[in-house]
Amino acid sequence: MNLLSIENLTKSYSDKLLFRDISFGINEGDRVALIAPNGTGKTTLINILKGLEIPDKGKAIFRNDLRIAFLDQLPVIDENKSVLDSVLFAGSQITSTIAAYEAALEDYTHDQSDKHMKQLHHATAAMDDQGAWDYEQKVKQVLTELGLVDVTQLAGSLSGGQRKRLALASVLLQQADLLILDEPTNHLDLEMIEWLEDYIVSNDLSLLLVTHDRYFLDSVCNKIIELDQAKLHFYSGNFEYFMEKKAERGLAEIADSERTRNLYKRELEWVRRMPKARTTKSKSRVDAFYKIEEKAHQYHQEQQIKLSVKMSRMGGKILELHNVTKAYDDLLLIKDFSYDFRKGEKIGIVGKNGIGKSTLLNIIMDLVPADTGKVVSGETIIFGYYNQSGMVVGEDKRVIEVVTDIADFIPMADGSMISASSLLSQFNFPPAQQYSMVSKLSGGERRRLYLLTLLMKNPNFLILDEPTNDLDIPTLQILEDFLNDFKGCVIIISHDRYFLDKLADQLFIFEGNGKIRVYAGNYTEYRLERMEEDEKKRKAELKISETASTKNTSSTEVKKKLSFKEKTELENLDRDIKKLEEEKIALETKMNNGITDHTELSKTAKRIAEIIQLLDVKSMRWLELSGD
Repeated sequence: MNLLSIENLTKSYSDKLLFRDISFGINEGDRVALIAPNGTGKTTLINILKGLEIPDKGKAIFRNDLRIAFLDQLPVIDENKSVLDSVLFAGSQITSTIAAYEAALEDYTHDQSDKHMKQLHHATAAMDDQGAWDYEQKVKQVLTELGLVDVTQLAGSLSGGQRKRLALASVLLQQADLLILDEPTNHLDLEMIEWLEDYIVSNDLSLLLVTHDRYFLDSVCNKIIELDQAKLHFYSGNFEYFMEKKAERGLAEIADSERTRNLYKRELEWVRRMPKARTTKSKSRVDAFYKIEEKAHQYHQEQQIKLSVKMSRMGGKILELHNVTKAYDDLLLIKDFSYDFRKGEKIGIVGKNGIGKSTLLNIIMDLVPADTGKVVSGETIIFGYYNQSGMVVGEDKRVIEVVTDIADFIPMADGSMISASSLLSQFNFPPAQQYSMVSKLSGGERRRLYLLTLLMKNPNFLILDEPTNDLDIPTLQILEDFLNDFKGCVIIISHDRYFLDKLADQLFIFEGNGKIRVYAGNYTEYRLERMEEDEKKRKAELKISETASTKNTSSTEVKKKLSFKEKTELENLDRDIKKLEEEKIALETKMNNGITDHTELSKTAKRIAEIIQLLDVKSMRWLELSGD
């Protein structure tokens, strides 16, 4: 069933053409990714679908009664509502159904007439049809998965990342027919992203997705649309299939570009010797020449983008962390961490949000003091720090002025010097854009400019805090190539697993309570190892549960080698495990039936966590004593 049709859509701003006569459709069950370089019209296309912008030509046609949910890059929320109410009353059909049921129930309570009884009957049937009875429990589950545990907190007190996650939760829970998501993985940690992948696929959601997270795209999407040079290219498959077919298209374009350049040379010779009195025939030749010229330069311009700035010399002593500890009140982020960096190391940092990753970088950069311990860097070390807050620059500045404020000419890796304008061109800022205002740049273009200003200072130790946010895939690939060839040290915090796997040969894993584990390997290797450990633990717990349920607690089944004290302990463990399991089942049943009081909900969830921990400890001891 067709959900959305785009027909011959065209949009431009002044002399900048974003797309021309593009057409595509989305059917039920399609999970479509839209890929395009920054500033080429992705957000504009979404705004047209939302009705916020009007196309120059063409139209978007939605199926009648289609329910659509949009996730913006910078969502707007009601700051006076609580986290829970922001989702419960998001204006979706299911929340309207709940509100109608509550109103009907209220009316019937005050007036038990036939009219109100029928209204309540219809409202109850609607609740049944939409499975709305346990909706609040589903809401709390999704909010918890997205790290929004305190559902009573006012939305206005949330950080930017928390607001994005709240908006994402609201979109997922609206039960819309079509989701249109703009960078949904931004501000999610790795566990949240993996949960979101499972949620989308297991619920068979239909969606149009703008993302630069290639693993997420590969796992979730079954179709890809590429917007390139104002035209669309279609791929029926995931990201791996897209890369294969794009490479084939690139090879065909190279061959076509060679033919075009040869034709361009011949046409150029003709134009130069063309008589001044132009005939109709010669004028058509001139028009054709300009089209050939544009095509001949187009592919060459795309291929020349390569980062090759000079790196300052690095001495023998790099960076040493000695017993670093940092806490904020009762929150321990880093405990007694030591590490000696070696030349050329590329280290990825992973862990949940708010666990101390950025704090470690700020301690290294001497922006935040450690509580104990010290940081010692070598005399030759020049840091390049790319932080999440981005570049601070006046909106009234021109793009080229941002670069020339640092230097007019920049040394390159091969010893040559290039002008600020040439370097901007290498970073895909064409001459016309170089003299536009910073205020006109998209989020991704701003980050690309920020990265350029960072590399201009010739650092030999790069510290990158979420560098992939808002960068398009072509820029990510260029950055990856540069960092792979970079001879200095690199520390990367990123939620982009593809990016981490390509670059990091070692990880700092923040496990909580100040513990940082040093892991030799990339993220996928660590993830697979952790999955194997979780599976072993699950099987062990299953075995304990099965054994405990069938075990005869009589003393005759206890091995004779046990002492009297151990026999008594084993019998007590049997009783304790049984009681804890019964309490756990009772509490879970209570939660599933719906707890409306937030304090009681929090208390119940905390007790379940304590029981699970106690069961782990007592079950392991039971295994030791029973000899199984």
